[in-house]
Amino acid sequence: MSLKILHTEASPGWGGQENRILNEALGIQRLGAKVYILSQPESRLAEKAEEAGIEVFTYPMQKSYDFKAIYYTARLINKLNIDVVNTHSGKDSYIAGFAGKLSKKRALIVRTRHLALPITSTFSYKYLADIIVTVSKYVREYLISKGINPEKVFAVPTGIDIEKFNPDRVKASLREELGLSENIPLIGTISVLRKKKGHHILIEAIPNVLKKFPQAVFIFAGDGPQRKNIEDKIKQHGLSQNVIMLGHRDDIPQILKSIDIFVLPTLQEALGTSFIEAMAMGKPVIGSDVDGVREVIDDGVNGYLVPCENSLALAERIIELLNNRQKARDFGVQGRKKVENKYTIKKMCNGMLEVYLKNLKKL
Repeated sequence: MSLKILHTEASPGWGGQENRILNEALGIQRLGAKVYILSQPESRLAEKAEEAGIEVFTYPMQKSYDFKAIYYTARLINKLNIDVVNTHSGKDSYIAGFAGKLSKKRALIVRTRHLALPITSTFSYKYLADIIVTVSKYVREYLISKGINPEKVFAVPTGIDIEKFNPDRVKASLREELGLSENIPLIGTISVLRKKKGHHILIEAIPNVLKKFPQAVFIFAGDGPQRKNIEDKIKQHGLSQNVIMLGHRDDIPQILKSIDIFVLPTLQEALGTSFIEAMAMGKPVIGSDVDGVREVIDDGVNGYLVPCENSLALAERIIELLNNRQKARDFGVQGRKKVENKYTIKKMCNGMLEVYLKNLKKL
């Protein structure tokens, strides 16, 4: 395959969006394409991509209308003879979108929308991108509701490495680390510490759970801007003995293997990769009945959906699964099956490649 793809990403940090870009790049390169990444200098994506063997270019992207960056990107498209330019964030979607229009080489401009946040402008979607890829059906429908042509919007769900998140290959190490016996209920949440993730709702639910299961322990893995607020709220509720803040962790599969239930009462979610990872590890999941989470969690089959911002309903579902371990195990089995069928890196990459090739023919 002679297909050449350039991914652009203006965000210097690391999260689910950047992780998807890297997994896509590696997966599609394994399928025979040549993949490059253009990012900010000193970005985490650039660092990880280079370590993984992806060819990386860096250039400062200061603002959406950065003429130097547009010129640099247009020259790069020509020099590398790029067939597909796949943009991901606001700044680089404008920069690479304009560069694609100005370059001598006519490349397919693809804009991936990773978030469930409201968009402030439709310009880059309507006029710079040839097509848009969304990480869920929910985000696709949202963009269409904002006037984007349905024929140019394609949903390709995020996939995960199901061998990395394989309960048969991972050792449960967290209980030993924390000095917890196997009979102590362990409930976990893993995400960046932002208000939209709903940690405050889970904290409000915990006292009700402790009335039934006083020994239960809750772990919060992740870091972010809300860390101090969350720590303060834990102290205010007198939960310091039952809630453990783990901070940033790189051993997510091991943590998931160790817990009994995965909970994330998020207020907004494009898809919910953290639920998918927990399901891959055979864990029952509880999430808010919002956005793309509804596509991942089949209520009463692989987990529970609870009303958004309802701490009482959340506590009731946690208690129910702690009381019924067989149901929790059944949910875990069904969750693993769904991930294997729908949310693998292989399926994601095949889906992206199909979208690329189909729309390249239309240029």
